Amino acid sequence: MEFEEKVITYKDRIVFIKLSMPFFNRTLKNYVEEEACFMFVNKGEVNVRTPEKYLKLNKDTAMIAKCLNYFFEPSNNKENCKDGIESIGVFLYPSLVKDLFDLDVSSSNYKVDYNVKQVQVDLMLENFKQSIAILLENPELVDDGIIKTKLKEFIQLVVKSQNAPSQLDFLSALFQPNEVEFKKVIQQNIYANLSIKELALLAHLSESSFKRKFKEVFNESPKKYLTRKKLAYAAELLKSTNNRISEIAYDVGFESVSTFNRNFQLQFGKTPSDYRLT
Repeated sequence: MEFEEKVITYKDRIVFIKLSMPFFNRTLKNYVEEEACFMFVNKGEVNVRTPEKYLKLNKDTAMIAKCLNYFFEPSNNKENCKDGIESIGVFLYPSLVKDLFDLDVSSSNYKVDYNVKQVQVDLMLENFKQSIAILLENPELVDDGIIKTKLKEFIQLVVKSQNAPSQLDFLSALFQPNEVEFKKVIQQNIYANLSIKELALLAHLSESSFKRKFKEVFNESPKKYLTRKKLAYAAELLKSTNNRISEIAYDVGFESVSTFNRNFQLQFGKTPSDYRLT
């Protein structure tokens, strides 16, 4: 199975997309101003790492997301992904909403308390997903009228599922990202094997600004602080569990066992094996 992308556009913007791939590494979904999306998983499993949440998605669960940076990550369950990953996405934009419903999303102050939310795929959403899959496979069936009809149907389904007061209120909230506290971004992702650059992306900062902000908040460089926290947690796991050292290394966010062993010995003066014995 090779990487495959199929899209349907409306007024030169992607509104429906299908992505198929055999396997992938951590992939960034870049921030796009005034863009929101809904993602179905048609086959396999995928994880989503956001500034403040970590979601596991499969064919029974979907995701609705505002405009922000987040990462797609491969599932740890290789058995469920042996036939590859396939996802279907729906993209929304304020200009599109105005065109479909003649609604000005800036005229409502309604807010929802999430940037990214997991959504259960009920029968109505499942049927919608299948109808979009058919259109993506048969682009000759598609015209502007069908696209507008399907987008209106989708918005009505999602608004109902989220119990929003009205279409205007929900769509307005969808294009207003909630500010995430800097400390929360770090605490949520502290044991992930993220680079400093990747953490900076989740915090929506340049790498240099992230390092300055980190020093201000934690009074320590990101590398020192994160390594110290990961090693402290690893020491706890070595005492309290019988997990293999390699498992602990990956669980606390080190990319390799050799890097973990080297840092652990520098911190505690003993190898992880010796530390566990004593």
